[in-house]
Amino acid sequence: MHKTDVKDTVMQRPTPVDEEIVLDNTKYIESATDTKGIITDCNDYFAEISGYAKAELIGKPHSIVRHPDMPKIAFKLLWDRIQHGRNITAVIKNLAKDGRYYWVFTHFEIERDINTKEITGYKAYRKAVSKYIKAVLDPLYKRLVEIEKEGGMEASEKALDAFLKSGGPDVTFDNLMEEIYRFY
Repeated sequence: MHKTDVKDTVMQRPTPVDEEIVLDNTKYIESATDTKGIITDCNDYFAEISGYAKAELIGKPHSIVRHPDMPKIAFKLLWDRIQHGRNITAVIKNLAKDGRYYWVFTHFEIERDINTKEITGYKAYRKAVSKYIKAVLDPLYKRLVEIEKEGGMEASEKALDAFLKSGGPDVTFDNLMEEIYRFY
């Protein structure tokens, strides 16, 4: 989970390298955050794959693993949904501490206070992504990033909407991710 308004200026971002980390399909990368995207817990596999010690992850914005190839609009859509109490599944490219990358299907779940039903945080479960899905989404994501650099997130959102509408009038980001997940 990544929060677009959490500032990570104090964190030194690794320089991306063109080397993918191969994930174990039998394991899940798991994390929990508060409502602002600050990591409150994670499993050992997340620490192993990201290259950070658990102590380096806990208390940091989840954006610590945000890859620069990921368009901001994807995180805006994701946060819009989970902040309104809607679970979502999304395909995300993450950046490890050493600059390598890994692609994941991420399923987000909402945590709520038992009494008030207010959102208290989010849990995410991640699995490996197939080569086919990476081949489809990588060029789209990179194009959206370039559009964001030139025209901002609004321009990126328009380009994403145009891409989705090319698949039919009722295609949304949510059902695109659901459809991709079915072919996983």
